[in-house]
Amino acid sequence: MSARGQSVDLRGGGRLRRRRIVNKVMESIGTLAALLAVAVLVIVVVSVARRGAHSLSWHFLVAEPKLFGGAGGGISNAIVGTAIIVGVATVIALPVGILAAIYLTEFAPARFATPIQMVIDVLAGLPTIIVGVFIYGLLVVGHQQSGLAGSVALSVVMLPLIARAAQEVLLLVPPALREGSLALGVSRWRTVLGIILPTAFGGIVTGTVLAIARAAGETAPLLFTTSIFSNAVSTDITHSMPNIPVLIFIYSEQPDPALHQDAWAAALVLIAFVLVASLGARALLARSRRKLAR
Repeated sequence: MSARGQSVDLRGGGRLRRRRIVNKVMESIGTLAALLAVAVLVIVVVSVARRGAHSLSWHFLVAEPKLFGGAGGGISNAIVGTAIIVGVATVIALPVGILAAIYLTEFAPARFATPIQMVIDVLAGLPTIIVGVFIYGLLVVGHQQSGLAGSVALSVVMLPLIARAAQEVLLLVPPALREGSLALGVSRWRTVLGIILPTAFGGIVTGTVLAIARAAGETAPLLFTTSIFSNAVSTDITHSMPNIPVLIFIYSEQPDPALHQDAWAAALVLIAFVLVASLGARALLARSRRKLAR
């Protein structure tokens, strides 16, 4: 009853029914979009697996390619090269990304944090082929292609991903931990090193793994920096090194159908690595969230 003794209709009438209908429609559209995204992934994985499974074997993983690029060889040189290139890129990008995230979340004043954040966001959306052209002009022109140039290019791709992931995780650390440490007289930098970073360690590892999975499949930067290589296994990062993305591109351009099969098999290996890395990152993220929620 209202103040004047008149009843109030709380049923909402037609407006409430329209809201419910719109809500159901939007839920249905969201569900359909999610199912479509999953379907696209399933189609890609199944298609690659069907075309590449016939050529995939232990010999394919551990043998070197044929001397003149014929079918029947392996991709051990590309696996080793990719591991080294991505590993060096991680060594370059990881400390820079974490330090940038720490500065933005813990120390940077607003007048500095805003432009730096904008630069990181722009860098995250920068086409990787532009990164490849930039590193080509910086490190390859006048010198030679090398695994190091490829690592630097991939580190530029990984840097904003690691920085944003670390920043988001650092912001999830409960303020009470910071305040308690500072109240005990601990300096700001010791609080960051001794309390905040260990608490956010799982999330930082998650972001790093996702960045590694992203960088491992990049082709454009490596085409400019380390695409002319021999068939032998190489660990010399100062020279051009074989890698799986470029090998897939080279094999797919050959007229030999058998090399096309090897390209599909190499693509399957790369997809398997990305999927395993992504699933591992999700598991680490869930573990980190449970730890922060305690």
